[in-house]
Amino acid sequence: MAEAEEQETGSLEESTDESEEEESEEEPKLKYERLSNGVTEILQKDAASCMTVHDKFLALGTHYGKVYLLDIQGNITQKFDVSPVKINQISLDESGEHMGVCSEDGKVQVFGLYSGEEFHETFDCPIKIIAVHPYFLRSSCKQFVTGGKKGVKIFDITSRQRITNVPRDDISLRPDMYPCSLCWKDSVTLIIGWGASVKICSVKERHASEMRDLPSRYVEIVSQFETEFYISGLAPLCDQLVVLSYVKEVSEKTEREYCARPRLDIIQPLSETCEEISSDALTVRGFQENECRDYHLEYSEGDSLFYIVSPRDVVVAKERDQDDHIDWLLEKKKYEEALMAAEISQKNIKRHKILDIGLAYINHLVEKGEYDIAARKCQKILGKNAALWEYEVYKFKEIGQLKAISPYLPRGDPVLKPLIYEMILHEFLESDYEGFATLVREWPGDLYNNSVIVQAVRDHLKKDSQNRTLLQTLAELYTYDKNYGNALEIYLTLRHKDVFQLIHKHNLFSSIKDKIVLLMDFDSEKAVDMLLDNEDKISIKKVVEELEDRPELQHVYLHKLFKRDHHKGQRYHEKQISLYAEYDRPNLLPFLRDSTHCPLEKALEICQQRNFVEETVYLLSRMGNSRSALKMIMKELHDVDKAIEFAKEQDDGELWEDLILYSIDKPPFITGLLNNIGTHVDPILLIHRIKEGMEIPNLRDSLVKILQDYNLQILLREGCKKILVADSLSLLKKMHRTQMKGVLVDEENICESCLSPILPSDAAKPFSVLVFHCRHMFHKECLPMPSLSSPAQSCSICCAKHRGPVSAILEMKK
Repeated sequence: MAEAEEQETGSLEESTDESEEEESEEEPKLKYERLSNGVTEILQKDAASCMTVHDKFLALGTHYGKVYLLDIQGNITQKFDVSPVKINQISLDESGEHMGVCSEDGKVQVFGLYSGEEFHETFDCPIKIIAVHPYFLRSSCKQFVTGGKKGVKIFDITSRQRITNVPRDDISLRPDMYPCSLCWKDSVTLIIGWGASVKICSVKERHASEMRDLPSRYVEIVSQFETEFYISGLAPLCDQLVVLSYVKEVSEKTEREYCARPRLDIIQPLSETCEEISSDALTVRGFQENECRDYHLEYSEGDSLFYIVSPRDVVVAKERDQDDHIDWLLEKKKYEEALMAAEISQKNIKRHKILDIGLAYINHLVEKGEYDIAARKCQKILGKNAALWEYEVYKFKEIGQLKAISPYLPRGDPVLKPLIYEMILHEFLESDYEGFATLVREWPGDLYNNSVIVQAVRDHLKKDSQNRTLLQTLAELYTYDKNYGNALEIYLTLRHKDVFQLIHKHNLFSSIKDKIVLLMDFDSEKAVDMLLDNEDKISIKKVVEELEDRPELQHVYLHKLFKRDHHKGQRYHEKQISLYAEYDRPNLLPFLRDSTHCPLEKALEICQQRNFVEETVYLLSRMGNSRSALKMIMKELHDVDKAIEFAKEQDDGELWEDLILYSIDKPPFITGLLNNIGTHVDPILLIHRIKEGMEIPNLRDSLVKILQDYNLQILLREGCKKILVADSLSLLKKMHRTQMKGVLVDEENICESCLSPILPSDAAKPFSVLVFHCRHMFHKECLPMPSLSSPAQSCSICCAKHRGPVSAILEMKK
């Protein structure tokens, strides 16, 4: 976990710990680096004893009584020879202009770093701790505090009262070997580490009612717990603690105790215990000889920097940022997580680029043999970078995995060099015809040199000329190249379903005039529909000529043409008689009925030759030879119902007579006639002709039916008569009401004979006007005089139009 490394040869225990850390999958919370430059030079001749941290610089004390001021990179900026013995602690005010130093010989010095101001004090015992007033720069705050090794006292400088003492828990530990560690989390929370014990103390205000002679503040221990190792230093980290621990372990081989590497732990304090968040073993120089008192932990609050000080080394720990997180993921080969982390924090990362991580991820997948996943990731990682795409394609080619990357190649933005696509197509053509066909279908034809691929396919067809996949793909390539004639020929050879779509889409009707038979053989329904929909491009005459040697196909075409329009193919109706007779007799009779251009004599000849009775009957009837038709029904079909139906259709008395004569000696026929003849012919005519003694099936039922039909006719007639009388009476009443109404005659009306106004302009002048029910008006003198045979006068206009005479309804006189 630690990044600082020991240059000298480590012990067996050290190497074992390192191997354990390498196997750990838990990401560290901190990162480490050794403070070098001037520090390295100092520690080659001296040993570090303490250090303090300011926002602007560092102050390092040594065993030889020297204090060095360093910048944050460890470069020496100033040197002070303070004492001939070990410096125990250094303290700085907030301004960083005054420094307090205490040493093992009991001397305490506070002096200005940039002024001649200096304070000295000497005690008769070693002074372990010093703290100068934060505002020592002010004249009223020239104060500092020192301490020894006996115990923790909390003093309120405002009231100048001691609040409490916090004693050691484990008095068996020598305080000089296991010194106390203190740190303030905030202005009222003090954290104390001593031995293996940690106490978190909270300074609180005492209620006024409880004060009496007591201090105004008191201390409450809000958390206390034991740690696994001895504490060398403490520092706050948000609501957590950073603990530097001194570790002793027992060797399994020698069973002797030895000094192990110190640990820097991040823990979460609880009321009586703690939860470990992270733990790092630090490989500092000379850790095998160090004691608990040799380690110190200092921190910079603003930057969350932690300085681990040991006699021969200073290591800086800092919180890991997103770049460090990505480093760790890459180290653990968690490339997908690293890529995701980089994408989420792309504005904050400084040392990494998303593209570099993505490329490393692709390489990692390729090395693992996960070629399909690697190829799929290329889409997201390479994006629109054509150069990178081409580079990756060549890498896949080198490892023989062009097929893996083919589905993910960009096809629009960007477009790669044609050679890239051709290279992949050739790869498939050599080993996978189906995959090759799929790519040709999916890839736009302008991605590659079409003629190059066409030639390659033709070369392969020389070895396997009947391969349908290659032929179909070649047809598609011809289509991309607008070589529709060759494409059409292949489609027809393959009887491919897209042939009709190809013809329509690219208007290839001129190319199919000599391929009509092939089209019809492939799909006669679609072919006929296409030909009929495009008569302007391929004439009916041309189609019929092309199908001359295939009459069955010719019939299909002409039949559908006739269904669409009874007149368009009239010149072929004579030919169609034979075609229907040969290939489609069920549709012959409908054709004969619907066609007005069919030569009846020719049709009759063909039907008689083939003994098509129904068709012959129809033709004889249509030609006026109904008696022959009826005779054929009776003799050939022996179907009395059909004969009766035929007689009903013709409604000819002679046909009924023939039917009766033919049926008179055939009882079944007589039964049929008795059941159906009643409404067309008087049944008595048939009954009188039946020979006595002839046994007729169902005679009684037939006679009953005749009587029922007769009664029904009588009822219908009576009903009709009643309706007619009622309607006549109603209409008569309506006419009477209409004729009783008055008729308006004014100056606008004219005489229908002389065309002058019907009323005279002089109202005093006498006049005579006739107005008929038809509303025509005449001057009486303008109408002819009535004759003796027809004394009633009629409207001359309506009589001329053959409407019959209309008598006058009104005569006006004055």
